[in-house]
Amino acid sequence: MKKLQLSFAACTILFLLAVNVPLMAQSEPVMYFCERYDDYDGEVGVSDRFTTGYLTVMVKSDYALGLDEVSIQFDKYNFRNSKFEYFKKFPYDVDPDMKYIFFAKNDESDLEFEEPGFYRVFLLDDRDKTIASALIEIID
Repeated sequence: MKKLQLSFAACTILFLLAVNVPLMAQSEPVMYFCERYDDYDGEVGVSDRFTTGYLTVMVKSDYALGLDEVSIQFDKYNFRNSKFEYFKKFPYDVDPDMKYIFFAKNDESDLEFEEPGFYRVFLLDDRDKTIASALIEIID
């Protein structure tokens, strides 16, 4: 029985080496949140749980996103019907060669979470296709 187990393990290892497919932990853009982004300090206060107020949405990718018009959309969880519902959306212009983007308060949008709750946040392209998403909890 031990010989069979060793043979199976050896075959599995050889198969994985023969396939030679690079294994990566990140194959899609990643979205996360911080209190603010600073040119000197970078990401300040990274978390997935914040108090109400303004936040910065970060998106990081291994490759250029190839986008020029995007939006950040908030969907808020409704405990009454156990579903996420559209809450609000903010438009942005970005450069197609960007791999690392932060979305923060500006003249057109405020990225403010005014109400406590659970939110699903999306980075959408100009056709509303999801590029990245993440969950965040806002508390009082």
